[in-house]
Amino acid sequence: MRELELIDERYRIISELGEGGFSNVYQAEDIITRKLLALKIIKEEVLKNDLTLARFEREARACASLNHPNIVRVINVGTHNHRPYMANELIKGRTLKDELDIRGKFSFKEASDIMFQLCEAVSFAHSHLVVHRDIKPNNVYLTPDGTIKLGDFGIAYFENSRRVTKSEVIVGSVHYMAPEVSQGKTPTFQSDIYSLGITFFELITGKVPYDGANPIAVAMMHIKEKFPSPRKVLPTIPKAIDKIIMTACRKNPLDRYRSVSEMQKALRQVLDNPKSFSPRQSFFAKFFGFKTDD
Repeated sequence: MRELELIDERYRIISELGEGGFSNVYQAEDIITRKLLALKIIKEEVLKNDLTLARFEREARACASLNHPNIVRVINVGTHNHRPYMANELIKGRTLKDELDIRGKFSFKEASDIMFQLCEAVSFAHSHLVVHRDIKPNNVYLTPDGTIKLGDFGIAYFENSRRVTKSEVIVGSVHYMAPEVSQGKTPTFQSDIYSLGITFFELITGKVPYDGANPIAVAMMHIKEKFPSPRKVLPTIPKAIDKIIMTACRKNPLDRYRSVSEMQKALRQVLDNPKSFSPRQSFFAKFFGFKTDD
C-alpha cells in the first residue's frame, strides 16, 4: 500500500506499522471521523491460502463480538481490491514482550495488576464462548496509562463451533501451550488459563518455564515434565503469587482454576493485600538479616 492511498474510499494510509507472515499493518486515518486507526490488510500473495483467509475471518469475527476496554477493538471489516482488511483501534504502547526485552521482568505488584486486567479480557472472551488459544506477552499491549489490551485472535476457537480440521488443531505458541493442546486435543477455557499462568511466570521471572532445542522438545516438556515452581528461578517470589501460577499450570485441566474469574479472584486477594508483595526470604536471609529486593 502506498502512502496517502485511500482504502475502501474511507481509510487513508499514513505509514506502515509492521509486517507479519500473512498481513501488513498500517497507520491510517478515517477520513469521515478524522480518527487514527490500525489497518490490517491480508497480503496479496496469500489470498489463495484458504486457511489463512479463514483465520483472518475468525479474528475479525471474534474481535467484532468482543467490545471490552481490555481487548483491541475492531472498528470495521471489509475488502479492498479483493483483499480482506480490518480497521482496528490504534494502540499507543508496546507489547509486554517488548517491555520484557527492555526491563527484564516486572515487579510483583505490576505483574499482578497486568494479569488482573488480562484475566478481565479473557474472562469476557470466554463469556462470549471465545477461546483465545494464543495468550502470550507478544499479543498483549501495555498502553502509557497502564491499561492492558489483548489482541491477535487469529487462531481463536469458538466453543459452539464443531468445525476443527486436523490442520487447525495444534496451533499457537509452543512455549505457552497447554499440554492437552500439544497432544492435539480440543482447546478449552482451561487451556487459556494455562497460557495465562505461563505468561504470569514470564512477567515476574523474565523466563518461560520450558525451553528446548525445537518446538517438539518444548511441547514434550509441557506434557511430561513436572512444572517448575517459579521460586526455583526467583526465590523471592511471594508464596501467594507462586500458588496462583502453579494452580493455573497444572497438567490436568480439571485441576486448574475452574474459570478465569476464579483465577482473577485470587489475583484480587493478592492486590488487596500489600503484604502479598513482600519478597519471600530464604532461611539464610532471615537468619543473617540479608535484604532481598524484587
